[in-house]
Amino acid sequence: MKMKNLVTSFKSQVRIGLFLSVFSVGVGQQIHAQTPALSAALKGEDLSRFDFFYAGESKLENMYIVRKGKIVWSYTHPGKGEISDAVMLSNGNVLFAHQFAITEVNQKKEVVWNYDAPANTEIHTAQPIGKDLVIFVQNSNPAKIYVINKKTNKMVKELTIEAGNPSSTHGQFRHARLTKAGTYLVSHMDKGKVCEYDSNGKLLLTIDAPGLWGAEEIANGNILIAARNKVSEVNRKSEVVWEYPLMSNPDFAINSPQIAIRLKNGNTIVNNWFNQWSNEDVSKKPLQAIELTPDKKVVWALRSWVNPANLGPSTIITPLNEPRTTEKAFFGDIH
Repeated sequence: MKMKNLVTSFKSQVRIGLFLSVFSVGVGQQIHAQTPALSAALKGEDLSRFDFFYAGESKLENMYIVRKGKIVWSYTHPGKGEISDAVMLSNGNVLFAHQFAITEVNQKKEVVWNYDAPANTEIHTAQPIGKDLVIFVQNSNPAKIYVINKKTNKMVKELTIEAGNPSSTHGQFRHARLTKAGTYLVSHMDKGKVCEYDSNGKLLLTIDAPGLWGAEEIANGNILIAARNKVSEVNRKSEVVWEYPLMSNPDFAINSPQIAIRLKNGNTIVNNWFNQWSNEDVSKKPLQAIELTPDKKVVWALRSWVNPANLGPSTIITPLNEPRTTEKAFFGDIH
C-alpha cells in the first residue's frame, strides 16, 4: 500500500508540474503579446522619420530645426512670453507669435521684424500673406483681426470679432489659419467654437468644438480640429468624417493637444503640450507628439527630452518637405 501511495503521489505531482508549466508558458505568452517591445519610432527616440521645424509653449521661447535626426538650428528668444504659433517662411526666416509680440528672425538668429502687442492684449497666432503682410488675431477687448504691413508697420485691415469672454484676454483665441478660399478660420478657445470669417468680418461658419485649441483647413476642404478629448476631421456641414479619441491608447495618451496637421500621405500629427509651469519633472519623458494613420494606428511618437536633442514642450511640428503655411495665402482681396 505504501508503494502504491508513493506512485500515485508521484503521478499527481507530475500532472501538477506539467499543468503549472503549461499555465506559466501560456500566461507568459499572453503578457508578451500584451506588452510587445516598442520600436525606436514608437519609443520616441527616432528623430529621423522626417526633417522638421519644432516649437512649443514653455518657460523659454525655444525653436528648433531637426535634420537627419539631429538639431541643426536652435533659437531662444529673450523676454517674456510663450510661443503659441510659428511659421517657417520661404527664405528660411521664422515668423512666430509669442503672446506679447510677433517676431521674425532669420537663420543667423537676427530679429528682422517685430510688432509688440499693445498693453492688456495678447497675440497667439500669425500667418504671412505674400512677402510683406501678416494676418493675426489680437486677444483684447474688443477682439480684433488685423493685417499688418511689415515694411511700414501700418495696419491695412482691421476687423472686430466677438470673444466669448471680452474681459479675459488670455483665454480668448489661440490658432487661426487662412483657407484656400481666402477666408479665416479662427479657434475661439473661450467659446469652444471654430468660426470662419470672410474679409469683411462676416461669420460664415461655426463648428462646436469644446476644449478647442487649433483648427485648419486640409487639402480636401474639410477642417482638422484639435480639442481637449479628440482630434476630428469635420466637413462644412459640421459632420464628423474622422476622429481619434486622444486617450484611447494608454501608451500614447494625449491630455493637452494643441495643433494637429494632416500630412500628404493621409497621416495626422498631433502635438501634446507639457505644462512646465505646473510640472518640471520630465524623467518619465512625457509624450510630445504622435503620428496616426487614417485607420488610427500610431506609427511614430516623440519623447525627446534629453540633450543633445532636448526639444521641450510641444506646440508645432512642421515637416520641412511639406510646408503648411506659405506666402501664397490671401485674405479676400488682400494678397
